[in-house]
Amino acid sequence: MRILGKDIQDGKKIIPGLADIFGIGAELAYKIAAMTQIDYAKRIKDLTQEEVARINSAVESMGIKIEGDLRREIVDNIQRLKDIRAYRGLRHIAGLPVRGQRTHSNSRTRKGPRKHRVLARKKKKKE
Repeated sequence: MRILGKDIQDGKKIIPGLADIFGIGAELAYKIAAMTQIDYAKRIKDLTQEEVARINSAVESMGIKIEGDLRREIVDNIQRLKDIRAYRGLRHIAGLPVRGQRTHSNSRTRKGPRKHRVLARKKKKKE
C-alpha cells in the first residue's frame, strides 16, 4: 500500500505503518489515526482508498514535512553550518560527534574502527 508517497508493508498495523514514514513517529501516528477516525488495530492492507485519502489530507493539513522534503531540509541545515564554518559544521566535516560527547574513549560510531599504531622497529642484521 502506498501512503504519503511511501510503500508500507501490508501486514503492519496502522500505527507502526505510519511510523515507518520518515518524519512521523508513534505519537504523531496516533494523532493522525485519531484525526481520521481509523481504528488503531486495523492493518495497512485493510485500509480503503477513502481512508488513505483521509490520511494524506490530514498530514497535508497539519503542515508537517515528511520523507524527501524533511531529508532535504536536514541536509541543507548541515550544509549551512559547514558553509559558515560554525563549530558544529566543523565537527560534521571532521566526522566527529557534534553534540559535545567525549571522544577520548568513546565515539567509535562517528570515528570508525580503531586505527592501531604500529611502532617502527629496526630489524637486526644477521651476519
